[in-house]
Amino acid sequence: MSDRTTTARRPQSPYRTALAALSGTSIEWYDFYAFATAAAIVFNDVFFPADMPTALKTISSFATFAVGFLLRPIGGIVFGHIGDRVGRKKTLVITLMMMGIASVAIGLLPTYDQVGPLAPILLIVLRLVQGIAIGGEWGGAVLIAVENAPEGKATFFGSFAQLGSSVGALLSTGMFSLMSLFGDAAFDSWGWRVPFLASALLVVIGLVVRTKLEDSPVMEDIHTEQQKKNGKRGGASQLPVAEVLRNDWKTVLVGVFSLATATGGYYVVTSYLLSYGTDDQHLSESMLLNGLTLAAFLELVVTPFLSLLGDRIGAHKVVVGGLAGVVLLSIPQFMVVGTGNVVLIYLAMLAMRLVMSALYGPMAAILADGFAPHVRYTGISLSYQICNLVFAGFAPVTAVWLSSLAGGAYWPPAVALMVISLIGIWCTLRLRVYRARLITPATADAPAARVGAGV
Repeated sequence: MSDRTTTARRPQSPYRTALAALSGTSIEWYDFYAFATAAAIVFNDVFFPADMPTALKTISSFATFAVGFLLRPIGGIVFGHIGDRVGRKKTLVITLMMMGIASVAIGLLPTYDQVGPLAPILLIVLRLVQGIAIGGEWGGAVLIAVENAPEGKATFFGSFAQLGSSVGALLSTGMFSLMSLFGDAAFDSWGWRVPFLASALLVVIGLVVRTKLEDSPVMEDIHTEQQKKNGKRGGASQLPVAEVLRNDWKTVLVGVFSLATATGGYYVVTSYLLSYGTDDQHLSESMLLNGLTLAAFLELVVTPFLSLLGDRIGAHKVVVGGLAGVVLLSIPQFMVVGTGNVVLIYLAMLAMRLVMSALYGPMAAILADGFAPHVRYTGISLSYQICNLVFAGFAPVTAVWLSSLAGGAYWPPAVALMVISLIGIWCTLRLRVYRARLITPATADAPAARVGAGV
């Protein structure tokens, strides 16, 4: 029985909750990708001394991006606890406000020339705030959409939350592309600040949408069970993180590696590729940003269709196919960057983003289906945020380091991407086994046993 059908009254349309999840995650990821883009092309000059070697400045700039991932697991635990104990909605409002305030503050920061070492310190502090906020965002947005989805449509509706990544990337790279039209001097002086300041308007819109949102029917069922059983087993967990680590640590671990390409791999083919193309191949920033914008638009268009395919043939099959595509395209994508041919570079970017789009929406439903509802927010947040800490946060820095060991060659980061994708294929298949173990004859008819069919 689906956990979404245990409540007689569905509090709101699944499309409404899916769009609400999309609006919020779009804003949060816009802020996050704005930082990633700025770290690749401008933070190295704005927040670090001019006499620092270029390679060291680039690594230091990417390191400020990486520190945001250090607190993401903490954010996942804190907001996962609130989400499992209190409700999904409240966490989504809090995380959106935190992310928006930090982003606007980054747009107002003084430069290294103005305040010296205090500039990168302030940047790191605000980046840590962003990390905590994002740590609690993804799990709640996924669940508010998935748990309101009709039977057999969990993959499709779960993809709406993930579409926020595409919309955020599209808006972010689009804004930076627009600002780059004013010229390098204007961009380095004030243009890079505009995308961060513009997030204030987006946050206001997101808060209006999310404050009108009602919580998931699954959350209502959990609270009902808690009241019936007077806090005994079956209601909300007293300490969700302890229960997850005790009973579902294998699912968390396999989930981490199954997400590695979707998270760390993404930054290799965006932030690192941007840095490689501009610093090593001396290509136009504007040209590469335009290519990434096109790729983000393609991801936005195809992700819902790939998620629908996941509901029809199985989400695991779609994810495995996408990971296989990444293995095949890893080396060719970086190879064509060296040619300088704009058409080939754009085609490679689009092809890579097409296969990576198969990883996002389906993985949301797969992970959500692997944990019991009363610890689900914590479980999927731990998997996702630990993965981001281990793989995504340090992906650009590691890629630059691997490339420097080979004299600036592209192939070490490309091979690393292939390896984590192959591991991801095996782990995705293992997640299906763990889900099958969760749905036993003793629990299959219990309330809120699983997310839904089609996964």
